[in-house]
Amino acid sequence: MLLTSRSNDQRQQIKAAYKKAYGKDLVSALKSELGGLFESLIVALMTPPTLYDASQLQKALKGAGTDDDVLIEILASRTGEQIKDITKVYKNEFSAKLEKDICGDTSGHYQKLLVILLQVEKRGGLLGSLFLSLLLQDLYAAGEGKFGTDEETLIKIIGNRSAEHLRKVFDVYKKLAGSEIEDGIRGETTGNLEDLLLAVVKCARSVPDYFAECLYKCMRRAGTDDSTLMRIMVSRSEVDMLDIRASFQKKYGASLHTTIQVLIYISKYTDVYDTSVPERAGHLIYRMQSRVP
Repeated sequence: MLLTSRSNDQRQQIKAAYKKAYGKDLVSALKSELGGLFESLIVALMTPPTLYDASQLQKALKGAGTDDDVLIEILASRTGEQIKDITKVYKNEFSAKLEKDICGDTSGHYQKLLVILLQVEKRGGLLGSLFLSLLLQDLYAAGEGKFGTDEETLIKIIGNRSAEHLRKVFDVYKKLAGSEIEDGIRGETTGNLEDLLLAVVKCARSVPDYFAECLYKCMRRAGTDDSTLMRIMVSRSEVDMLDIRASFQKKYGASLHTTIQVLIYISKYTDVYDTSVPERAGHLIYRMQSRVP
């Protein structure tokens, strides 16, 4: 299909050329001819990446109940500069402040960590061994057995550090505690805070690995999580999809190609699998991950 063989920048040029030639908005014209998930996918492909992220966050916050999975995925995985741009676009498009909307829909330490992740500047660089040791002692003191009483120390340390810095923190923590930091988080936290902390840690280790896991989980349920599948495929198609594909193959012993093909087959030829993925939407998603940026 024409749209999947073009970059987002090229799709914006096509949209502008269409309006100049016909005096109509291309997205509106497409929406009038489409419907359901296929329409949503086409609209997503025609949306600039930063605006797409901002609109996904706005939808997550303003819908019927907060979609915490979307908040966690986007805020844990985007760079500081991307967060800065998303915040600016959010304000321009929706006449609202992202931080204020998040605070209105969340609470507690989960809210605090989300707000910290919204801040662009992260501490990083190579630290002296003494300072790093003191930092990790604080983290361990706030860790296993004490998360419930000192979660604030944990979220400040994890939320305020660059990915490079966090990887060093994790290494020293493992030497100090004798276990991975993920084990401590799972053992001592629950709910949205646990999910957000784990997402930040996973993204600090490897963003492609994080998204490979998200894709696997959204396709292995009894009924595909279509919105997550579409959001990841659209947002990562020109960023790190090749790395995500390689990670998926390594982690799960199957290619992302094959997994999506099986999804298409099941949705087309059986009524056992409860999914709303139309055949052409599935094929479009398949082509998106096949394209080399």
